[in-house]
Amino acid sequence: MKKKLLALLLALCMVFVLAACGSETDSDAETSGGDSGEASGDTIKIGMIGPQTGSNAAYGTSMLEGLQMTIDEINEAGGILGRQVELIATDDRGDATEAQNAFNNLISQGVTLIIGSATSGATSALTNLANEEGVVLITPSATADDITTEDDYVFRACFKDTLQGSIAAAYVEQAGITRVGTIACSADPYSSGLVNAFISACQERGIEVVEQQSTATMDAQDFTNQFTAMASADVDLVYAIYYYNAVGPFLVTQARAAGYDGIIMGADGYDGALDYVSEGADYSAFNDVIYTNHYDPSDTSAAVQDYVTAYSELYGTTPLCFAALASDCMMMLQTAIETAGTDEASAVRDALSDTSVTYEGVTGTFTLDESGTPIKGAAVISFAYDESVGGLDGLGTELVTTISSDEIA
Repeated sequence: MKKKLLALLLALCMVFVLAACGSETDSDAETSGGDSGEASGDTIKIGMIGPQTGSNAAYGTSMLEGLQMTIDEINEAGGILGRQVELIATDDRGDATEAQNAFNNLISQGVTLIIGSATSGATSALTNLANEEGVVLITPSATADDITTEDDYVFRACFKDTLQGSIAAAYVEQAGITRVGTIACSADPYSSGLVNAFISACQERGIEVVEQQSTATMDAQDFTNQFTAMASADVDLVYAIYYYNAVGPFLVTQARAAGYDGIIMGADGYDGALDYVSEGADYSAFNDVIYTNHYDPSDTSAAVQDYVTAYSELYGTTPLCFAALASDCMMMLQTAIETAGTDEASAVRDALSDTSVTYEGVTGTFTLDESGTPIKGAAVISFAYDESVGGLDGLGTELVTTISSDEIA
């Protein structure tokens, strides 16, 4: 009798459990968001790959700060499609292999929308993986031309090398400079790609490239021989493409010490270099050092000033272009997800591939070309030393000019 009663009770329990499970499934089906098949309470996962440690850590830290601030603002406004956004950040140390490890880590967590990486070298190791896995990858700052191609899952918020090199050549022509030299790391796709684009654009404009020099690595700390050659060649401008950690403490001061007193021109990798100038250096050496950049933080537009103010209040410093570009990547993803009505990767990819969409970001208003690269201009910014202030505090930046994409045609 006891055994029969126990069996009956167990059967009744199973009925209640199945009924409860069936009720929960029906409820979830009614509240699912869009075509993604996920409940509206689920988060939209956004992955980030960038160098948070290593020699390029300033880029990854800037990316992370800008991205987190933007995601927090999105969540405070109600999220995307009624769902909160969850950021999962990984560190690639600026290394291609580590970038691939970070990518696989994010995939294992179910992430299919990724922002990264910062450099062309690390990002180029991810493009095939993104296409093979069907994962949307948007890089804020990898400028190598072959990062994006038509009809794939890879996009970016920055201009590409050929455009930035052409913008630099356009500035050189406008300034009336006719004799230039170049210094590059031939083993680095960012450095060599930009210098090659600059040389090609100079040749088209009748600007003579008198001297070409190189270093073995991007982490070079001695530029004496290269700038001695530039001084001997009597060039008016040297296009030297390196990152902030070489420019601030080594490149500029060694150029002056080697007897080169002309213009030094760089690219977006110079952004933040003043934070790495050695105490007690010849600060006046930074006069006549200019670089092209994705945006000018002193731009008076509401979009830029609102962003700079919010970032400065939160982090206590002016945002580098890498923060602004990462925020623009998130803006692009938000626009695409809302357009598609889902965060499903292939649908987001299709929305991003629409070249008729105009994006209004911190780094400008732009559309994407058929390869997924923005069509936009650049700011030309100079370092400047104010002797009346003195010391490191006397170093700052000033806007020289802006050059639109139309001006390089």
